[in-house]
Amino acid sequence: MDLTYTREERDFGERLREWLAKTLPDLGPRPDLMDWPGRRAYDTAWQRRLYDAGYAGLHWPADAGGRGATPTQHLIFLEETERAGAPYVGANFVGLLHAGPTVAAEGTAEQRARWLPPVLRGDEVWCQGFSEPGAGSDLASLRTRAVRDGDHYVVNGSKTWTSHAEVADWCELLVRTDPEAPKHRGITWLAMPMDAPGVTVRPLRTLAGSAEFAEMFLDDVRIPVHNRVGEENDGWRVTMVTLSFERGTAFVGEVVACRRTLGELAAAARATGRWEDQTLRRGLGRLNAEFTALWRLTQWNVTEAERTGGVPGAGGSVFKLRYSQARQELYDAAAEVLGPDSLDLSHDWTLDRLSSLSYTIAAGTSQIQQNIVAERILGLPKGR
Repeated sequence: MDLTYTREERDFGERLREWLAKTLPDLGPRPDLMDWPGRRAYDTAWQRRLYDAGYAGLHWPADAGGRGATPTQHLIFLEETERAGAPYVGANFVGLLHAGPTVAAEGTAEQRARWLPPVLRGDEVWCQGFSEPGAGSDLASLRTRAVRDGDHYVVNGSKTWTSHAEVADWCELLVRTDPEAPKHRGITWLAMPMDAPGVTVRPLRTLAGSAEFAEMFLDDVRIPVHNRVGEENDGWRVTMVTLSFERGTAFVGEVVACRRTLGELAAAARATGRWEDQTLRRGLGRLNAEFTALWRLTQWNVTEAERTGGVPGAGGSVFKLRYSQARQELYDAAAEVLGPDSLDLSHDWTLDRLSSLSYTIAAGTSQIQQNIVAERILGLPKGR
């Protein structure tokens, strides 16, 4: 694996930096963190700018509406946009990082043509309907039922922790289509329009007071059969494709953001006199090594994905496992630097610290990642 950039890749980065320097000053202020309709409008407007400039879906296949760029070019894009302080995917992270790549990998030509261009243009937003009140880490225990009725599935059940459901147009939905089959073999992956009759969304308020999550109740919701991605009862395999993107590449931009935050912490520590604390300095130095190593692991993961057809492998679980813990340690260090101000919910670092507590649970718990590493990388027998 070559961790250096080629001349062509460096030229790509230089052109991107020039475009960002011209474009970002015209964006205007970001909406309030609690204003999700406003944040959707802001995030999708930024996505449209990326699309018009040819930077949307860089690493997506050309026949899926992307530029067919290499994963390395995508990493450069993430590095440069984060360094410049550009918006990230925001309210449409499911469409751009999970559902879109899954449809690109598993969808029919018609599905790709229908769903992918609107995601890349910023016209449509997706949410994820996977977790249920009784099916989180053990996702295959889901009970939301879909019964075939002619050219439709009739869906009943509920979902929870559905990110941005209140502003989404589509939902990547997991349903049980064969209750008699073993639990991993009776699941189907559907694309559900959020304006379908029978869909009820109730926001969930977080510890920080925001409401980016929601409960979702489905009562006799009719979803066309042609909205199924993959074969009926083959949804678990398709879901593993979705989760490989979620764990393997969806957090890449956040690693760059954490490295920037680490530099801000060091600067704040110097400004407040906390830099004289040798324990704090050692902690920040170790975190710098952690995030440098995580970035190198990310480069290795995308290199492997490039070699094997674009879908991240089990190395994504290694990354997710360590990144979740390192992020929590980073914001614990931020609390040390801030002191009493770390209790102020108006401070971005405080909100990020509260958010970091969920990372060892979200996108597959750390225990699940440990099992994947043990079984798929180390070759250990499956736990009973």
